[in-house]
Amino acid sequence: MNFTFPWPYSQGEWLAFGAAAFTVLCGLVAMFAPRLTLRLLRLEVPELHPRALSEPRALLGGFYLGIGLSALVFAQPLIYMALGVAWGLSAFGRIVSMMSDRANTLFNWIALLVTLLAAGLPLAFALGFVR
Repeated sequence: MNFTFPWPYSQGEWLAFGAAAFTVLCGLVAMFAPRLTLRLLRLEVPELHPRALSEPRALLGGFYLGIGLSALVFAQPLIYMALGVAWGLSAFGRIVSMMSDRANTLFNWIALLVTLLAAGLPLAFALGFVR
């Protein structure tokens, strides 16, 4: 079986490809620069617990790399839909936090917009809004 990288051809494929590439970039940063990731998320690791760095590496880096690379390598509409739904539920979690945890900050609004964009791009292609 020959494998070739599925290069995007249409505008919709490029949008979904861009969201998948962004997801891979987020995963790479989380995997190989967990302290930077935590700083960007406004979190910190106590000096007495350096093993806590395994959480952003595993949960953020591993998940983002897994779904992002799957979308890039297989380039199937259902995988792009899974990517969009994952980002969409991330946005929903942020909205819930903003409403119930008094986390209505400028950072959260900007992060919400980025998350909605990352959800909307692959969903627009997978649902057929953009070809």
